[in-house]
Amino acid sequence: YQCDWSSDVCSSDLLNKPSGVVCTNSDPGGRPRAIDLVPSNRGRLFTVGRLDLNSEGLILVTNDGDLAERLTHPRYGVEKTYLVQVAGRVAREILGKLHRGVHLAEGTARIKRVQIKRHYKQSTILEMVLDEGRNREVRRVLAKLGHKVLKLERIAIGPLRLGRLPAGQYRQLTAKELDALSHATKER
Repeated sequence: YQCDWSSDVCSSDLLNKPSGVVCTNSDPGGRPRAIDLVPSNRGRLFTVGRLDLNSEGLILVTNDGDLAERLTHPRYGVEKTYLVQVAGRVAREILGKLHRGVHLAEGTARIKRVQIKRHYKQSTILEMVLDEGRNREVRRVLAKLGHKVLKLERIAIGPLRLGRLPAGQYRQLTAKELDALSHATKER
């Protein structure tokens, strides 16, 4: 692993990012940052991937630049899993459109896997798996298909699962989890 030069130890934490927290190292607006929710005594920390201000769930915070690169670069195809609550009842044909692809300004976005987890009277819970990450991709493709995202939570990155970690809390990754991530980021 390649770690931040100012730290002798590679460190990676799994954080349950709450809504209202940004995933950036510098925020001129002074909003709460994900990196502020973990101890800062391990050199320069940064988040792996991003969740927008209103999204929540699994974020990795690390000082390991090599790991971050392998988890976010499209060539490695690391899957990210989301639970998404959308307005309205999602029809089966929408799932097909998500698989085939939805045109966005920068190209066609395809959802690798999607399933309806539950229908409510005025909303639907979807589980969506992506293996690429464009800016606000889940929100944008669903909006294009007529379904506003009410709540978005990332529940997994590759083999890592959020589990029952409370919002705003973090835990260090185990050696076994780091090995699983390393295996998941082998070039395809």
